[in-house]
Amino acid sequence: MESAKELTKSQEYIDREKEWTSPNYTPIPAVLSKGEGIWVWDVDGKKYLDCLSSYSAVNQGHRHPKIIQAAKDQMDRITLTSRAFFNDQLGSFMQKLCEYSGMEMACPMNTGAEAVETGLKTARRWGYYHKKVEENKAEIIVAAENFHGRTITIVGFSTDPDTHGGFGPATPGFKIIPFGDAQALKEAITPNTVAFMVEPIQGEAGVIVPPEGYLKEIRQICTDNNVLLILDEIQTGFARTGKRFAFEHENVKPDILLVGKALGGGLFPVSAALGSKEIMNVLSSGSHGSTFGGNPLGCAIGAAAIDVLLEENLAEKSGELGEYFKEKLETLPKDVVMDVRGKGLLLAIQFNDRGGAAKKYVLAMKERGLLAKQTHVHTIRFAPPLVITKEEIDYAFGIIQEAIEEVRATL
Repeated sequence: MESAKELTKSQEYIDREKEWTSPNYTPIPAVLSKGEGIWVWDVDGKKYLDCLSSYSAVNQGHRHPKIIQAAKDQMDRITLTSRAFFNDQLGSFMQKLCEYSGMEMACPMNTGAEAVETGLKTARRWGYYHKKVEENKAEIIVAAENFHGRTITIVGFSTDPDTHGGFGPATPGFKIIPFGDAQALKEAITPNTVAFMVEPIQGEAGVIVPPEGYLKEIRQICTDNNVLLILDEIQTGFARTGKRFAFEHENVKPDILLVGKALGGGLFPVSAALGSKEIMNVLSSGSHGSTFGGNPLGCAIGAAAIDVLLEENLAEKSGELGEYFKEKLETLPKDVVMDVRGKGLLLAIQFNDRGGAAKKYVLAMKERGLLAKQTHVHTIRFAPPLVITKEEIDYAFGIIQEAIEEVRATL
């Protein structure tokens, strides 16, 4: 049992953060100070298995030695040039990213939200330049329950009141349709529609997997109507779902691909919007940019992050271990767990009315040494670093099982 002194040490950090930091997060009360592979430690030395991976930003594991070394080597040379000048890392990194994803050209940015904004701006300009939509009339269709980031434009087309409440008026030019409904997309398209932006699996909504064939259907609908298909793979990309990207599960290809999170290897914010040369070339000089986007340090880290994914076969590993983990989760008691879903190592369990809110289970798991996070009240997402082993999944599942049994006994 933790001593009063140890509890005070953790509480000191928590209290200081609460005093000096805006309250836009409600963290699980674990004060982390060290990480390695799939493991993290708090300030009191307690060890946890990380089953969130910083929302899939740590696919390669905490502090992967190859990525750390790439960062150190680059920090000894130069870290920031801005795009006012060329640097010796950007071109080769963009080539590696394009070849990994099967795209032709990329615009480097930093955060996932910046990648999304880049995709939206690119789609609108493409609509005016190539589709010849009347100026200021472009429409972009999105899916309900989406999560694409936190900018003022992005939250304007969110359907989550916690995300958009109090931030109006919404930016015009967006239309919301149900997720997973290809017919709704077909009916929503007008001559002014330039793009449909969607997550192939909705992560923040609770790992919502669309019906089989959905990606193929929307790909065809977009092609038939000269509408760009923008896939937000910021959370699902880089081997998380058992393929390099989730769109590969249905053998389709987006017009614009948005990536981030794991591209930074858990070290640094690195993101990008990718597409064909025809599409990406609408971003003419001066029309878009970022002081830190494409910086040499981020490029070196991103290149190493991709190398690790390839060298360690993490996409294949994610697919195999994800199936194994999912099968184990499906054995959880059906009287409280109503659904298990996901692909690869992006999985979720949803509790029914008897099971109630998920946070109490999350806290019980935390006490036993496993960190996960609830989403949308009744759901827990499990997304461990892809370097996890079968034996470690067994260990994680044992904790999940024990925590659920403990809470279930009190219902």
